[in-house]
Amino acid sequence: MSLTTTSAAAGAPAPSVTTSARSGRAAVLLQRQGALVVLVALCVVASVQFDSFATGANLTSIAVQSSFLAVVALGMTFVIMTGGIDLSVGSVFALGGVLAAWASQFGTLAAVAVPLLACGLIGLVQGLIIARGGLEPFIVTLAGLLFARGVLLLVTDGGTTTYRVPAESAFRQLAQGSVLGIPLPIVVVVVLYALGTLVLHRTSFGPTVLAIGGQQDAAELMGLPVARTKVVTYVASGLLAGFAGVMIASYTSSGVTVIGVGFELTAIAAVVLGGTLLTGGAGTVVGTLVGVLLLQVIANIINQVGSLPSAWQAVVQGSILLVVVVAQRYLTRAERL
Repeated sequence: MSLTTTSAAAGAPAPSVTTSARSGRAAVLLQRQGALVVLVALCVVASVQFDSFATGANLTSIAVQSSFLAVVALGMTFVIMTGGIDLSVGSVFALGGVLAAWASQFGTLAAVAVPLLACGLIGLVQGLIIARGGLEPFIVTLAGLLFARGVLLLVTDGGTTTYRVPAESAFRQLAQGSVLGIPLPIVVVVVLYALGTLVLHRTSFGPTVLAIGGQQDAAELMGLPVARTKVVTYVASGLLAGFAGVMIASYTSSGVTVIGVGFELTAIAAVVLGGTLLTGGAGTVVGTLVGVLLLQVIANIINQVGSLPSAWQAVVQGSILLVVVVAQRYLTRAERL
């Protein structure tokens, strides 16, 4: 009798452990796939409500308009995974566009190489200061934001000069061309995100990034190349922001000085909406792309509603971001229980 009672008592906690494990798995799934659920739901509702939403032209427009933010957000994803932040990407994006438009007079190669070199250098300097100097990413990249915007104003005579891409330049085809009927910006994003996913899940770099964001001290004790990995992430962020600038210059056939203002906050929002923890240590590349598309779909829906001013876009985005950040906090707690 006592043996039976003891056995039952020993087995009593099992359902609780199972329930806790299931709750943790559900929390992880909701954290990583929540944005996808919302995106699908919004698309279904918008398709029913607005006749023009689900048309091929509108969906292609959403994808193309999302491509520039998607490229910037890809670099931001890896930075945030390390527990860092890059506030300079908006200004670097604008600087890359202006430099690309200016350099296009010397050929397509120059139009791509010059901004990538300049923007990659900004990322390198920021990465070295953060990784080797031990300074806070927020302060360093805020300084980078001001520096890049200052260089932009110097190059454009205080913003009064707008550089145009020559009409005969092949550089225009970089973002205005297509492959098998698919606009090149969409193709570029698919390729870059495929590479990003490969790097995150099929190389040693990805787990190192996540380990640094999860617990940097432990990563250092494990002998992981913490400083080098951080530098690489900031260089990649600068290069991708600069390349997004190259794409927008090709797409608009000019270097627009006023673009990129607040772009860094939109990129951060897309990354967080996609399930990457703002504190670092967890996230997905595909999730970021879903976050980007979600923001663009929201903007598109607001534009479909003619009675709503465009300012509602920022209000809705901010509200959703706040909800997601709060939800992430509670879901992370549930995952650890």
